Amino acid sequence: MTNEISTSTSPTTPSAMPPEFGAAILQHQPSRRAPIIAVALVAGGVGVLAGMQLRGSPGSSTASPSAGSAAGMAGMPGMSHDGPPAPPGAGSQAVYISPARQQLVGVRSALIARQKVEGTVRTVGMLAYDETRTAQIHTRVSGWVEQLYVDYVGKPVRQGQALFAVYSPDLATAQADYLVALHARQKIADNANADLRAGADALLQASRDRMRRWNVSDAQIDELEKAGSPTRTVAITSPFDGVVLEKDAFAGQYVTPEMTSFKLADLSAVWAVGQVFEYEAARLHVGDKVEVEFPYGQAARREAKIEFIYPDVDPATRRLRFRVSLDNRDRKLKPDTYVNLIWHGESTDRLVIPKEAVIDTGPRKYTLLALADGYFAPRDVQVGPAVGEFYPIISGVAEGDRVVTSAQFLVDSETNLMAAMQAMSMSMPGMDMGGKDMGKPASQASGSAAAMPGMDMSKPGSMDHTHQLHTGPAAGSAGPMPNMPGM
Repeated sequence: MTNEISTSTSPTTPSAMPPEFGAAILQHQPSRRAPIIAVALVAGGVGVLAGMQLRGSPGSSTASPSAGSAAGMAGMPGMSHDGPPAPPGAGSQAVYISPARQQLVGVRSALIARQKVEGTVRTVGMLAYDETRTAQIHTRVSGWVEQLYVDYVGKPVRQGQALFAVYSPDLATAQADYLVALHARQKIADNANADLRAGADALLQASRDRMRRWNVSDAQIDELEKAGSPTRTVAITSPFDGVVLEKDAFAGQYVTPEMTSFKLADLSAVWAVGQVFEYEAARLHVGDKVEVEFPYGQAARREAKIEFIYPDVDPATRRLRFRVSLDNRDRKLKPDTYVNLIWHGESTDRLVIPKEAVIDTGPRKYTLLALADGYFAPRDVQVGPAVGEFYPIISGVAEGDRVVTSAQFLVDSETNLMAAMQAMSMSMPGMDMGGKDMGKPASQASGSAAAMPGMDMSKPGSMDHTHQLHTGPAAGSAGPMPNMPGM
């Protein structure tokens, strides 16, 4: 095509423009603007329709194309193929991909079959203190810490071992009252008056119970009786064998009953707490066997049973916790150590589909069936919780079907594009592809661009590029370039 209109690009003085040249441009511009606007509107409508179709669900079609429109797709540039006809039941979204193109994009498929699957759940856990074997140490009376026997965290203690000694005026008074009641009981032991002896016994027992309520042991009361005088301090002892987790007592400190002086833990047994995802939680039950591995060689692999499944989901990790109990009388297991927990379910024969073959859009899941003769079509599926590298199939595909396991997103885009173009050919006026040759002139094609608003080629000057505004090049221009490629 030879361009008959040329302008000067030289920075020198421009040439004079003939008046008839300007009038011709003004007359020509309006005639070109209307078709351009019409083409832009048509392109925008095509884009909207294609976008709406591509956003639609893969398992449904917004329009069921007629036989004429499906046949007309072969006449569209880039949408034709020389493949065989679609197999029966392929559906409106089936797309043909030649073997050469399948090899180019790396399409692979797998057969839907039954196989034995074992529901193994492997997760990471952590050793923790047995919460049923911990204790907090409080004084029952107010006083001052005069002697601290256990003075650091982590120190092992024995049952009955003194942790600290406290001086309390209340305890000193209680000891004195007990000794007075004891001496009175001894003096009237041989008295013939039974009521007097019973009163002395009751007073002695009340004094003894008072010290017991203040956490004075029977052994300490026996020592008080032997000494015959009140002791200045009373020792607070450990209730079991264990280690010190927390120490909040200091020598000379004033303590009250609400203060925690020590926190102790018995390490003869520890917990292993594991976490599983929400979709795996339904498979675990109390009493199930779990293997515990120690990755750092603290101990050999052990077997345990699930003792408890927590009733809530951790809001930070969105996982459900469960725990098992482990014997630790040899003190080899250290709390806060990482362990591996393996749960083995029963082996069952299930119809499964590879995980990579399922496309999950959120509201629905679907896969791409590899049909006969190079055709592919989407199919909605329902699957159960993942078991290893497979999903158990609930519905959607049957044994013997073949599904795409790689490059499925490229195949999926082909099916969506085909459906969008079919819907566009049915709904756009003047875009009926029903068997028409896109290469025919506009005057010979039914429903061609001539039928589209704003695309009438019969009007003078609508898209006429044959106007010659002048027969020679304008001054200062390069003139016609007939020998340049594309010009």
